[in-house]
Amino acid sequence: MAATETRLLLLGAVLLFEPVNGYQVRRELLSWGVEEWGRINPGSIYSGLATLTKQGHLRRDDLREGSRTVAVYTSTAEGRAEFDRLLGEALESVDITAPLAFHTALSLLPLVRRSVYADHLRARLKRHAELADAAPPSELARRMAPPHLPWMLDLWQRSAALDREWVELLLAEIDSGGLMFAGEPTDWLPPPEDPGWEMHDERQRYRDALGLDPPASPTST
Repeated sequence: MAATETRLLLLGAVLLFEPVNGYQVRRELLSWGVEEWGRINPGSIYSGLATLTKQGHLRRDDLREGSRTVAVYTSTAEGRAEFDRLLGEALESVDITAPLAFHTALSLLPLVRRSVYADHLRARLKRHAELADAAPPSELARRMAPPHLPWMLDLWQRSAALDREWVELLLAEIDSGGLMFAGEPTDWLPPPEDPGWEMHDERQRYRDALGLDPPASPTST
């Protein structure tokens, strides 16, 4: 449960659909293909939710549904702050050899306000510039390196250049008003077979049982 990506995904899934039960979180994340690109074992989702609850980032309420009890999760103020911290770190940190945290933050874009997301991406570009200005390997180090090493370094440099170019394109799209961010109206709806529709109905039932106010659009500050 130490991985930034797992914590970020679980907190994000709860923020998107809260109140939400563990099965719903698991089903939603699997529909995103997180087994393949997120490297998340489906069985670890429940233990991850339990850990985040123990740490105070989530709240668990056990609700009766007929003959069974269902664990329902909502976010806490500490959990929302932790989400903001993890997402900002994932967007701003440049690690070309381990891009999973960045990819995870991209998947949670609708939870964040436009200006906040853009600021994080600009910080990422600044970090790219700092890394580009760093001193290159000395000539002696190059001569002593095995023949295959320059190829690996070249791959990293090309990957960094592609990441930087792609972020610039994404920023241009965001600045032009494209994409869907927290607090903004949207005309996009998931297809009828999307499991989110079922969650929408169940969420209202959970809100009524917990005495919660009507949901607001998810935001990140």
